Amino acid sequence: MAELNFHHLRYFHTVAHEGNLTRAAQRLNVSQSAVSTQIRQLEDRLGHALFERRGRVLVLTEEGRVTLDYADSIFATGQELLATLSHGTHHRRGLRVGSLATLSRNFQLAFLRPLLGRADVEIIVRSGSAGELYSALAALQLDVVLTNQPPPHDALTVFRTRRLDEQPISLIGVPALCPPHGSLVERLQEAPLILPVTASALRSGIDLLINRLGISVQIAAEVDDMAMLRLLAREGAGLAVLPPIVVRDELSSGVLIESARLPDISETFYGVTVDRRFPNPLLDGLFATTA
Repeated sequence: MAELNFHHLRYFHTVAHEGNLTRAAQRLNVSQSAVSTQIRQLEDRLGHALFERRGRVLVLTEEGRVTLDYADSIFATGQELLATLSHGTHHRRGLRVGSLATLSRNFQLAFLRPLLGRADVEIIVRSGSAGELYSALAALQLDVVLTNQPPPHDALTVFRTRRLDEQPISLIGVPALCPPHGSLVERLQEAPLILPVTASALRSGIDLLINRLGISVQIAAEVDDMAMLRLLAREGAGLAVLPPIVVRDELSSGVLIESARLPDISETFYGVTVDRRFPNPLLDGLFATTA
């Protein structure tokens, strides 16, 4: 079987990202016909059309999208090779971080803070769903995934999970909703609640607590994003159930108040990696600060 021609793949990769043969040819400093020829040869080798034309725009076919995923991974790995084996002191090392889209921004910032402001470091943060991020991690497109959900067990990919932090969960709201006195039961029953969605691990713990206390509550909203929970709490829509780290600045300024701490409920944050022959050395320092 003939091997894949990476020269063809480079031309395809450029066209796919430019979305236009003319711009791709200019970027590659070759003629447009040369680019078209290289793409046709790659399509012949793979046995699939990679683009379809819609007017003057080239659009990836399903096979083209799959090919682009592999091409992105291949060329990113090549850049990683150069960065890893380079002995020059002028090189800026990159750290590619995937973060669950609903994860606390304050936690992300606290994790990355030791690297912020370093002239020799470039941080790339990509948000997405758990499935998207773990696929990118397995393809070596990310160095670490930050999440509050442990990764799935996968026989093909061994994920390494490191516990980074554990935060208590509290009832948090504007001062008008947080009287200075009252039991936890009274606080849960008297104000509407802003809760995580039912599919989250955090919500399961909250529901168990409510059932154990034998009470009914008024739910003002169910939200799957910590940033939206924070905004709703600031608007006085109800008492938000979330880790205080999410609203650290608002608590410091008095805009929000921690009304009560929920017993035996916490949120755990993880850093997930995969085994690599040349792991990113920047991670060692970050993990050391959370040990």
